[in-house]
This record gives sequence, C-alpha cells and structure tokens, in this order.
Amino acid sequence: MRVTIVTAFPEFFEDFLSTSMIGRAMKRGLLAVEVEDLRKHGLGSYRQVDDYSFGGKGGMVLLPDVLKSALSSVEARRGPGYRVSPSPQGDLLSQEVVETLAAQEHVILLCGHYEGLDERFVERYVDREISLGDFVLTGGEIPAMAIVDAMARLVPGVIGKESSVVEDSFYRGMLDNPHYTRPSEWEGEGVPEELLSGNDAGIERWRRASAAKRTLARRPDLIGRANIRPYLPKGVYVALVHSPVLDRQGGKSTAAVTGLDLSDMARSCRTFGVDRFLVTTPIASQRALVKTVMKHWTDGWGAEANPDRGEALDLLKTFPSLERAVAWISKREKESPLIVGTTAKERDGAFHWLEMKRRLLREEKPVLFLFGTGSGLHEEVFGMCTAVLRPISGGEGVYRHLSVRASAAVVLDRFFGWR
Repeated sequence: MRVTIVTAFPEFFEDFLSTSMIGRAMKRGLLAVEVEDLRKHGLGSYRQVDDYSFGGKGGMVLLPDVLKSALSSVEARRGPGYRVSPSPQGDLLSQEVVETLAAQEHVILLCGHYEGLDERFVERYVDREISLGDFVLTGGEIPAMAIVDAMARLVPGVIGKESSVVEDSFYRGMLDNPHYTRPSEWEGEGVPEELLSGNDAGIERWRRASAAKRTLARRPDLIGRANIRPYLPKGVYVALVHSPVLDRQGGKSTAAVTGLDLSDMARSCRTFGVDRFLVTTPIASQRALVKTVMKHWTDGWGAEANPDRGEALDLLKTFPSLERAVAWISKREKESPLIVGTTAKERDGAFHWLEMKRRLLREEKPVLFLFGTGSGLHEEVFGMCTAVLRPISGGEGVYRHLSVRASAAVVLDRFFGWR
C-alpha cells in the first residue's frame, strides 16, 4: 500500500510512522508512507504556504499554487494517486470508505490547516473530501493518521491475527463482541463461562450472539448495512410456493413450475447462504420435473458442464404442500420457524425489511421466507405467516411487477448481503 501525505507540518508524523503496528509494517515493507513537506514548495524567501481569506472574516487559507506544486512533485516521483483531502465538508469516514481507499494503488492525503485549502484547487484536483465527524480540528494531520491507520489494518500481515480484522467492529457491518483477559474474576465480575469452556464452536456462537445483541442495543442503525446470516443461530430457508397462489383475476390457483425460477432462485440462495431452497406444489408430475431439473445439474451432463449451477441446485427440496415444508423445517431445527411472507401489494401490518431484520436477530429462531408464483401468495398462505414484508418499491413506487426471481434476490441481499 502506497500513501503520500502532503502537509505543512511533517513533524506530526515522525512518531506515528515509526512506532507500533504502523512502524513495524513500514519496516517490513508492507506499507510505504511518504511525507511531502508543503513548505518546500512555499513562495519567496519565507516559504509562504498560506494567505488571508478573501472577504475579511476568515483565517488563513493554503495557497493553490503551492498545493499544485507539491501535488505535481509527488505524482512525478510516485505516480498518479487518488487525491483525498480531510475536511469537515467531506463524506463521513466509514469502513466502506476505508475499504475503497485501501483498494487504490496510491492514495495522496492533502492536509489542510487553519481554514483549509483554496476551493479552486479542491474543485480541480481533489478526488474526494473525507470527514472524521461533525466537529472541527485545527488541520488535516490527525484525520490523515486515522485514515492511514484504518487502511493499514486491511493489508495482509499488518495485523498479526488475520481473523482479528474480520471480526473488528464495522468490518462485517456489526459491532465487535466484548473482550476479556486475565484474571478470570475481577472486582466480583467473572468472564462469561462460554469463553472458558474450551469449546471452539460454543465460543464462536457466543461471540456472534453477543455482537448482535450489542449492535441492537447500541447501534441499531448499523443493522441495515450488515449481513446478519453469521449472527443467526438457526437455519434460513426459502420456499417458492406454487399453490395456493393468485391467478390474474385474483382467484385461487396452482402455478406451473419453471426451470428459470428454479435455476435463478437456487443461485440466489447459494450466494446468500440459505440452508435449503424448498419448492412446494401439489402436482406430482411438477415435483418430478423439479427433481429431473435438479438431477441434470447435480448428477448429469450439467454437473460437468457447470458445477457451480449444480452446487446451487443441490439446495433444492420438494414438498406437496407448504404445511409439509414447515413441518420438515420444524423437525430439522427442533423449533417452529418464523415464516416471512412477501407481496407486491400493500398490506396492513406489514413489516419494513429493516425492522424484520432486527426481529430475526432478537428472536434467534429459524426463518422461512415465502415467495409466491402466479400473481402472488393466496390469503391462506398469509394466514400461516408470522410476518409479511412491505413490497419492494423504487422509482415512483407505483409499478411493482418484478419477477419472483428478482424479488427473491433483492430480499435476500437486504438481509444477507455484505453491505
């Protein structure tokens, strides 16, 4: 990772770049940070780098000619870079922003001071302004350190234990779980028994559960960004319901199975970590068709031609009714699932997907998402549901005629997609 910091105060970074993990990463060649002294490009014998703000009410502003000279020198020596200016007017720094910066070949951090950089230079030469939060510092040096430190953690080898990076707060969209060290009892408080059990699987379950509880309690706003699949202790299932569904006139009907629905929804289920993809139809020949399609991709010629498709279709399981599917899940999980229906029509009492996401984390039960074929699920099916999601909408929000395949992909991404 290559970073260049342009600053009028290079001494700010001497200790930062030579100590702790950043210093070790620099010595090992995992991180290459160079500091460009803005005063080397200053004007006149006094190396002037700033001047008074026009208008008479502001303080000192860094000169555009000096900034351009420093930037040109850096890029001539180290190559073009992604130019970032720490600024209270910028995007809020988040883990997503850090990951975007870490993916760049060369990041140039242009540190403002006093009132900041001349706006003409910013508009012409700065790719992005980034803020640490809704407060003001005397300069961009402290934010630059924070950005470098956050980026460095993502470089393999900088952090001794790679799993620590993955489990950090915000990396997976959730807060981190609590941590404890010796002694096992301190001021009358003990360490959770799970952490002392020596059971790796039990410890991992405790960590995920406590991270979810902490996020729900302290930062519920983060849940919208998180993939909650690793934090659910029970299974996740998707059912494609062919009966009872609605026909175009709103009557009760049974829809035909289509290979495209099976293939596309199975791939979505595999992508988003669903345990099994259930297909329900009362027609025996239709269930046989599902098995034929599945066998082609898992055991037949299709398995050799496209093994990834076979891996997805292997999740398929057929049932003559939704009731039988729910009974199978209950037996498998030793607990009845939360049944979440989907619809393209507004329904009283329907849940926003974010509220449902939080509910799944709180209740810690298996979950079954229902998607209807034809013109949607029949009222009988909604009677079985624990909750129903509000319709997917976009644009003007009036036209809601997505295919069941597209709807399933959108819903699963909202719950189990990585940010």
